[in-house]
Amino acid sequence: MANHNFIDQISSEVPILIAGQTASGKSQLALQVAEKTDRVIVNADAIQVFENWRILTARPSITDETLANHMLYGHLAAQTEYSVGRWLQDVQKILAIYPNPIIVGGTGLYFSALTNGLVNIPQIPEKIRTEANKRVKIEGFKSLINEIDPETIKLIDKNNPMRVQRAWEVMKATRRGLVSWHNQTPEPTLSLKNCEAILVDFDAPSLNKRIKNRFDQMLDNGLMDEALKNFSTWDEKNPSSKAIGAKELMAFLNDDISMEQLKEEVVIATRQYAKRQRTWFRSKMKSWKKLN
Repeated sequence: MANHNFIDQISSEVPILIAGQTASGKSQLALQVAEKTDRVIVNADAIQVFENWRILTARPSITDETLANHMLYGHLAAQTEYSVGRWLQDVQKILAIYPNPIIVGGTGLYFSALTNGLVNIPQIPEKIRTEANKRVKIEGFKSLINEIDPETIKLIDKNNPMRVQRAWEVMKATRRGLVSWHNQTPEPTLSLKNCEAILVDFDAPSLNKRIKNRFDQMLDNGLMDEALKNFSTWDEKNPSSKAIGAKELMAFLNDDISMEQLKEEVVIATRQYAKRQRTWFRSKMKSWKKLN
């Protein structure tokens, strides 16, 4: 699908979903569409929701935000927990007012919850998570497998530590298997057949080059000043601290790494994240229109 034809071809009657890897230009594309079609832009990126990292997370600039109404960007404090379920509730409230927004981002789980439905599994108590972490550390994650229900064991990847631990925690906390919960998934908030679903698709070499250039631009645009503002209140446990490059910036400000190391480590981490996104999108979004 060619870029120059994209805006002219989209329907004005349905929501637009734009997914893409980090540094793929999806936010700028969303802004172009919003300006031409007079729509609001809704964030579907799990890290761009935090107020304390605008430049590092490539949130739309203040100038961009004056050109179109941007929602769910930078609205949370650094320490705020924000789940997929809460994001979905926020989007549902927006859809009640703006039924045809542009929803754009790179968090695959958000789009999956939006278009496939999200099961409402109760929150796992901290003491159960602590118990799981302790057992995994001492006995290994495979020690949990025998305590997970057979139906779930058949369907999860038993070699994936996170999937195994998650299944064990749900079983322990709710006395119901993960598959049993997922069998009660509600109808999706949006059906793909009633949306324009666009996947911005970049080949790896081109995207890797863009990632490197973008980090240089971030530094030119005041990233170090942003990092200094975060330095005195830095806590690696904060949800916002998962932003790619945040811990590396703190290490640089602590004189633990050089500027050359900072650039190298952030670019590598961003490329690795982009690769994980690419794998997710190509596996889960085969029916989406590709925009290259």
